[in-house]
Amino acid sequence: MGRKILIVGGVAGGASAAARIRRLDESAEITVFEKGPHISFSNCSLPYYLSRTVPQAEQLLMMTPERFRKQYNIIAETQHEVTAIHRSTKTVSVRNTETGETEERAYDKLVLSPGGQAILPKIPGIDRENVFAIRNVVDIVRLDTYLKEHQVHKAAVIGGGFIGMEVTENLIEAGLDVSLVEAADQVMAPFDFDMAQILHKELLDHGVHLILHDGIAAVTGTGIRTASGREVEAEAVIMAIGVRPDTKLAKEADLTIGTTGGIQVNANFQTSDPDIYAVGDAIEVTNRMTGAPMRLALAFPAQMEARNAADHICGLSDRKLGFLGSSVVRIFDLYAASTGLNEKSAKAAGLSYDFVYILPTDRVGIMPEASVMHFKLLFEVPSGRLLGAQAIGRGAADRRIDVIAALLAMNGTLEDLKDLDLCYAPVVSTAKDVTNMAALVGLNILHGVYRQVRVSEVRKLVEENACIIDVREEQEFAAGHLVNAINIPLSQLRQRVSEIPRDKPVYLHCRSSQRSYNAICCLQNLGYDNVWNISGSFLGICEYEYARDVLEHRTPIVTAYNFH
Repeated sequence: MGRKILIVGGVAGGASAAARIRRLDESAEITVFEKGPHISFSNCSLPYYLSRTVPQAEQLLMMTPERFRKQYNIIAETQHEVTAIHRSTKTVSVRNTETGETEERAYDKLVLSPGGQAILPKIPGIDRENVFAIRNVVDIVRLDTYLKEHQVHKAAVIGGGFIGMEVTENLIEAGLDVSLVEAADQVMAPFDFDMAQILHKELLDHGVHLILHDGIAAVTGTGIRTASGREVEAEAVIMAIGVRPDTKLAKEADLTIGTTGGIQVNANFQTSDPDIYAVGDAIEVTNRMTGAPMRLALAFPAQMEARNAADHICGLSDRKLGFLGSSVVRIFDLYAASTGLNEKSAKAAGLSYDFVYILPTDRVGIMPEASVMHFKLLFEVPSGRLLGAQAIGRGAADRRIDVIAALLAMNGTLEDLKDLDLCYAPVVSTAKDVTNMAALVGLNILHGVYRQVRVSEVRKLVEENACIIDVREEQEFAAGHLVNAINIPLSQLRQRVSEIPRDKPVYLHCRSSQRSYNAICCLQNLGYDNVWNISGSFLGICEYEYARDVLEHRTPIVTAYNFH
């Protein structure tokens, strides 16, 4: 008989490790223990059952114990919980959760893939029957059944991360009235605050009652109460605050826990015990951009960790460079994707950086489905090394982020991105793709061709009555503009240049920054050294201001919002 390989936990990490080991070693005795009823399921697809995008719960199941045995000769024991690891004897204690019986199982190699546990705060009412967390098929079926049997009309989703956003979208699609409560000042932590405002607007546009900077304090008989004392009606409460790594087994076995709270592993995904490996949501990994430890609860890293651990168990070696955390989420009509570092993480790493924020169309503008794509690109100063990117739009935001992710993996620079030869057809892109365009703008900023200010700085400029020149055409200006802006269209700029002061800062914008860039170049060539381009221009300003104006009841700084 071959080596005994025991795996704790199924789904992406454990099941993938088991299948890879079998492909490399036909003689190994492989057993997977899963404390739940399902060995492998599409956990990322769970929220889509609520809207019946996935019509049947059974479709969420990827593998059954019977198929695992027949196709891979792998034993999958569901409803079996590993309760203890005995390193000195290389055994584990396994409890049958249906019968309560416990037995000892020996291993040569042990793989831990326990995943994460939903964070449930210790607040009054958290144990009510209408409070749910979503981690597996049983959870989503239980929630769906409750919604149907109790004819729920109003729900509260707590947490604006991936799960919270997807649950919110699917509950709205299912016809419910949804409140989304987030303790931070924005949803979706991978995105910078300015980009998150676009997502806030999308939520508001689809009827979501968005509550920010106000966490949950209690579950009441009629809904929830927030930390500020606000009462929110809800017949069902879905907790999506996040997950914490399930490290109970590892801690009790005296395995080393990393600084982020995940199980510490080496480049081969071995724990502090070389015969015990760990993969998935429970471990600590390396940030590819900074080299710092981090936790990353995403499907692709879990599968690659499982593959690498399996390879090492079977005598193969792989190069480990860390992870970028590339991700995408659909939020109603928008796709929001990101990779690498955002401004928060770049600052935390002590990096000197700048950024590009552009709003080109995702394909040739005359094409019927062309739409604006918000694209933010971070780069290191002065090297021009790419650090990360965020894209939000109705088109292929994920494809643009995939381009950046590939270059990040190769330490690519703005120059590399500028020259990247990408596919073009009018129905899918522009001749200079969004990513190429971002590189060109980034090089202008890096080399000081012009200076920029952020959309987040415009409100202060308006309040201080700074000199702001809107170079859009007169009819565009009439359809909405900054309250104190002066309209000098680009087509009239050279004839009216005398109206632009030389003795104080002048801030220019257009619709999306292309015409204002041309105006900046013109003025600088005429000797102006006091001009700044407003990054994102009027579309970016409107997207940034709108949700905050609505949620904070602020007086708008625009006469009318423009979003297209």
